[in-house]
Amino acid sequence: MKFGGTSVADAAAMTRVVDIVRSQWKSQAEGTRPPVVVVSALSKVTDGLIRTIDFARAGDAEKAAALVTELLERHIAISRTLTTHQRTEDLVKALRAQFEALAQLVATLAARKSVTPADHDEIVAMGELASSRIVCAAFQEQHLPAVWVDARDVLLTDAEHMVAAPNMDATCRQAAKILAPITARHEIPVLGGFIASTPTGEGDGRRTTTLGRGGSDYSAAIFGACLDVGEIQIWTDVDGMLTADPRVVAAPRVVPHLSFAEASELAYFGAKVLHPATILPAVSKNIPVRILNSRQPSNPGTLITSESRRDRHLAALACKRDVTVIDITSTRMFMAHGFLLRLFEVFERFKTAVDVVTTSEVSVSVTVDDTRKLDEIVAALRVFADVTCESKMAIVSVVGDRLHDDPSVFAQAVVAINGIPLRLVSQASSRRTFTFVLRDAEVPNAMARLHNALFSS
Repeated sequence: MKFGGTSVADAAAMTRVVDIVRSQWKSQAEGTRPPVVVVSALSKVTDGLIRTIDFARAGDAEKAAALVTELLERHIAISRTLTTHQRTEDLVKALRAQFEALAQLVATLAARKSVTPADHDEIVAMGELASSRIVCAAFQEQHLPAVWVDARDVLLTDAEHMVAAPNMDATCRQAAKILAPITARHEIPVLGGFIASTPTGEGDGRRTTTLGRGGSDYSAAIFGACLDVGEIQIWTDVDGMLTADPRVVAAPRVVPHLSFAEASELAYFGAKVLHPATILPAVSKNIPVRILNSRQPSNPGTLITSESRRDRHLAALACKRDVTVIDITSTRMFMAHGFLLRLFEVFERFKTAVDVVTTSEVSVSVTVDDTRKLDEIVAALRVFADVTCESKMAIVSVVGDRLHDDPSVFAQAVVAINGIPLRLVSQASSRRTFTFVLRDAEVPNAMARLHNALFSS
């Protein structure tokens, strides 16, 4: 059971989490093990920690320290609401120690005006460490047999800070060693999502790593796969996967059932309910994933399994905003042997994923949403090609396992967005997705038109 930031935003939200977990714990069948609970940082805390990093990088120790104090006070206030007596004192003591260490680290970084990726991970991990401690104490206060576990002791990764890749074999060994005995005692492990570590003994010892923003879903799926659970539940603040982003399209509908492949496509192309990597561990063990609303726990949500169970060809729309289109042109090299290999080797070298690719007789166009290494990528490409970039673009995707059964869907989509300038158009080889790349400013109009044309009936 994974609970997102809005599901643990404050004392009231955490109380709902306690009720949800208690209900499942009490209703579990005889002989089954209790749930494993994974939580995100409190809503907006990760953003606050990143602001702290920005202050430290700028050398503004005073603002950084003030923000650390503000975050600590928020956690303590929630702790005092949810717990009593000695449990409160123990929890507050642990939180103060954690944030004191954070304050010292931030002060050191502000003095040198430098923050490495490893420092970044050490700082942002504080959100999940703090929230998981509070949730565990809240469970204990309500007589649930919860045990706090430092997720960094279980989830092991490589040393690629900020976007670490899990070592599944090592993580599963740790899960069997640490989590399985807790559940065997019919106790509930509580861990923070998103955070991990390099294996002890590498280099200068264990270093904190993170799976990237939104990685708590991924953490839960990894733990679920390692423990071979019956279901992975993602609890959020919406009723499930929707036919479109509710921040862009008015009144989208819940999609009751998706296939793993559809959910992966939707998550990759911008559906915010699910982290793109979440489905991978579930697929490996064929574990159903259910998306549920912590504010409306009785709603059925969206069930994700190996095959979809819908009559409709379509599943949903997704949009990935703030992407950059890179055009690579070379009349001299395009048809030469090895040109595409050389081109994509540049993106591999700078560890930057490409979303959409189109080709013409003399050019290749790609989209990227990670622009941290864009200048270096462009410089490397210009060694053998002409390169132009266009920012403030977006990808709008139509997704459905059975799109190939009804060619008219593509025609309907094109007609629906008639008059909106399209930069690129692409259909995946699986014929499960087709995408339009257009100006970001056109997204609300395009999404509304597409949703009305494809999902109005």
